[in-house]
This record gives sequence, C-alpha cells and structure tokens, in this order.
Amino acid sequence: MDHVATVTALPRTGGKARALESRHLPGGQIATAILACARLGLASAFAGGVGDDADAEHALAPLRAAGVDLRHVRARAGVATQTAQIWIDGASGERTIVWHRDPALALRPEELPLAEIRRARALHLDAGDLPAALAAARAARAAGVPVVLDADAAEPGVAELLAAVDFPVVSRSFAETLYGTSKLREALEGLLAAGARMAVITLGPLGALAATGSRVIESPGYRIPVRDTTGAGDAFHAGFVWGLLEGLDAEGVLRAAHAAAALNCQALGAQGGLPDRAQLAAFLARERPAAWVEPEPGT
Repeated sequence: MDHVATVTALPRTGGKARALESRHLPGGQIATAILACARLGLASAFAGGVGDDADAEHALAPLRAAGVDLRHVRARAGVATQTAQIWIDGASGERTIVWHRDPALALRPEELPLAEIRRARALHLDAGDLPAALAAARAARAAGVPVVLDADAAEPGVAELLAAVDFPVVSRSFAETLYGTSKLREALEGLLAAGARMAVITLGPLGALAATGSRVIESPGYRIPVRDTTGAGDAFHAGFVWGLLEGLDAEGVLRAAHAAAALNCQALGAQGGLPDRAQLAAFLARERPAAWVEPEPGT
C-alpha cells in the first residue's frame, strides 16, 4: 500500500512540507505490473507475500477485481503488509519513494507454483526474494518459458539470477552499479553476455536503450503531460510483456512498453492510469515517440 502525497517541494532535513493532497492507494512493483497485464487482456496470476492486516485486502482488491489468480499469495500471520511513502513533485510529477517490507513477507522457493510457471506463456519477476526468483526463473527457462526481470538494485547474488533471465528490463542505476560503468552500451553488452535474448535499460523520460544480438536500439519515450510517475516502470514492464506475447518486433515491444508507461503517468498512483487493450491501441495509433536524445554520462 502506498501513502501518496503531492507537494510543491520536498522539505529540507528537519523541515516540514504541506501536502497539497494525500491518498492511500494500492501499489507494489510486481502487483502493479501483473494488474496491468490483466487489464491488457492477459490471463495472469500473482505469487507473493502480504500481511494479515487490512492493507493486504486493500492491496489485493484491484487484482481480484481484474480476475488475477491469487491462489499463490501467502498471508503471513502477525506481519504488516509492505508499505511505501511516496512524495510527488506537483510541478514535474516525479516521485520519491521510501518503502518498508518486513523480511517475513519473503516468498520461499518451496512456495512457488512451479507446475503453473512451467505452463505459462511468460514469467515476470523482480529480484526482491532472490532465492525464490532464481528457482522460478530456472524452472521457467528449462520449460522454454520466457523470463522478464524488473531489477533496480544490484544486490549480491543478482548476477546469478541474470544468467536465468531472457529479458532483463532494468533501471539505469542498476546497470551502472552492476557493471561499474556509466557507458550504457557496455552495460548492455554485459547483460547480453549474462544470457539475455534482449536487454533493456530504462532511462525515465528519455526512453530506453536496448540491445538484441549485435544490434542496439535507441527507443525514445513519449512527450505527455505527467501527473505522477509512480508505477511508470511497472506499466512499462507490463507493456513489454504484452508486446512480447503479441509477437511484435523489438521496436514494437518497446513502443508498447513506453505507451503503457505514458498512459499510467497521467493519473495519480501506481495503478491510477493503467490502460486496457483498447486504450493502449488507441494511444499507439495516435501518438508518435519523441526524438531520441542520447543520455549524458552521470545524469
């Protein structure tokens, strides 16, 4: 659950800021992406941990309403559901996040629905519960199921996970930290060398830089009015999965991902603007990406 506040400016250390508005909204990195997949028409299931508090049902309610299979959600007794404090800059829509998750919420490898993972058309995961993520990725890859990874922190052990992932779609900070370079094309080479079929580094409003084989793809985003960037990356991943399963080419998959993210940025909250299939198709037909701008090192 996200505690979202819009502010004119973040306070200095020890200071205060008045919120222009404050909301209590469902979120979560993978939960939001899976909800977005369901709204795009994909039969979807979610596995993860929640607490036994009221926040758990609030967080799961949108997924339940969208028909997401929640049989593999584990409720931990005496544990609070993960929360995040999110401050949104009222002028730019850019968000700042501080989150907390009790370690007891971690999904364990033995709790994974491996039979269903092996039958899936795609597996989308993060690196939060690393042992479970690694077990799921290995099971999927062995069964020929494409694995998509959302990673934004280069934690110990994540390199082993990358070796079992087909489509790492990672943040710029993750790529630069993991490979010790601000040269994004070198980081893409590292992701491909780890075993990726196609590697993507997201660049916020600039778009994304991707590579498949020896080809580098410069994929600009869309220029749109921004209400809130919370959940933009999650929507991007959902659009990527949708485009992948639609059989689009690499450029088409990235355009779908950018479009899903752009639409979600126009509403408040991680899940406020997640599009359905018709809305995504209309946006893709109507809008054209911005011109590519090469990201400067260290920005």
